[in-house]
Amino acid sequence: MFFFRKPQILGAVGALMFGGRAVQGIELDLSDTDSIKQAASTIAYGMMTYYTGNQTGQPVGLLPNPYYWWEAGAMFGQMVEYWYYTGDSTYNDVVTQGLLAQVGPDNDYMPPNQTKTEGNDDQVFWAFAVLSAAEFNFPAPPAGKPSWLSLAQAVFNEQASRWDTTACGGGLRWQIFTWNNGYDYKNSISNGGFFQLAARLARYTGNQTYADWADKSYDWIIQTPLFTSNYLIYDGAEMANNCTIADELQWTYNIGTYLMGAANMWNYTNGNSTWETRIQGMLTGMGIFFPQQYGGGQIMVEVACEPEVTCNYDQPSFKAYLARWMAATTQLAPFTYNTIQPLLHSSAQGAAGQCSGGNNGQTCGRMWYQNTWDGKSGVGEQMSALSVIQANLISKVAPPVTQDTGGTSKGDPSAGSTTGGQPTVMLGSDFTRKMTTGDKAGAGIVTAVICSGLLGSLAWMTFL
Repeated sequence: MFFFRKPQILGAVGALMFGGRAVQGIELDLSDTDSIKQAASTIAYGMMTYYTGNQTGQPVGLLPNPYYWWEAGAMFGQMVEYWYYTGDSTYNDVVTQGLLAQVGPDNDYMPPNQTKTEGNDDQVFWAFAVLSAAEFNFPAPPAGKPSWLSLAQAVFNEQASRWDTTACGGGLRWQIFTWNNGYDYKNSISNGGFFQLAARLARYTGNQTYADWADKSYDWIIQTPLFTSNYLIYDGAEMANNCTIADELQWTYNIGTYLMGAANMWNYTNGNSTWETRIQGMLTGMGIFFPQQYGGGQIMVEVACEPEVTCNYDQPSFKAYLARWMAATTQLAPFTYNTIQPLLHSSAQGAAGQCSGGNNGQTCGRMWYQNTWDGKSGVGEQMSALSVIQANLISKVAPPVTQDTGGTSKGDPSAGSTTGGQPTVMLGSDFTRKMTTGDKAGAGIVTAVICSGLLGSLAWMTFL
């Protein structure tokens, strides 16, 4: 059993000047590296208190209900990044244990305990975590265990085998298994996740096959209504209508995953102008998530659910991924730094102000544009605040490594199940993930209003 050491807090609840007003929250001076690390330590501790897999008798690698399996993988990925930014190894053993506990019998993140619920998007978030571990030279797994890189390659191989041309001309389905609602839905996060995974593997390994798949995936989605010429990325589309009608909800992690993939492709191709144009378009497209009416155009907002307080248990974590991938983009494609860094800076200030709730006065909420805690809390709220605050250390850390620049994780290009990850036995689960109206609807009006309000307000975005 591992126990988490509560960080020593020196003035952790202090006055933070935000928008000219004094608010209470975690003390954060973004000009001071130690202050950022201290704030990150406080928030990381708060997030990891939700994790029970380090307790006797609890399943290792899983968050308790109501959190789904994928979010545990995302959380461990965030903690890999926490180590990368801060050098604090407090949680490394727990993270390694959790990442390895859920690999499944084929070392591909298809564990039998998830065979009723797992989607392509769920699987890829675990792949993101282990690929980050490879890119940051996170301590290797124990002898006899699969390498971080081979685990990511296994997920890629299986998802490539699921490329589906029965409708919509290609792409991945949202769900892996026929019995899950959403099997006949092709969504941006599953396809964007595959694109990002392929692009990052191309950069890390230098293998052109991965880059070819990244190109193929990107070329497919831009021919669908899911990805507009203005770089707005919509949630998904039904295969029944051949993906001709998009569900126009927009989420931060969709634009984020494409931005991260494009940045890796720009880097892999040594600054290809096509990828540069695409990245610039995505920076404009993500302006919807920095609306003028909430935070003056400088604070990240999950516009599809935050303003109307309709976010489910998944969605409060989405901002974590956009912040994470925005920061990485500034390293991989440095021409983006002057556009991205101010947004991370102001969003981090807002997030610190929201981390002022709960009995300890340090619990993080969702609405970073409000200067008092909004009463919300959870893994996602902690993760998003941690991500955006520690992202302000991006200029202090080395870029992700590759096999040619010091990467030590050894790969296995043939990793993965020979059956494409199809289970041999379907085991029970506490609950089955279903595509509910909360996943796809209930926020369309909010998104549409904010979209229309932003069309004339994106001129502030400048590109180098």
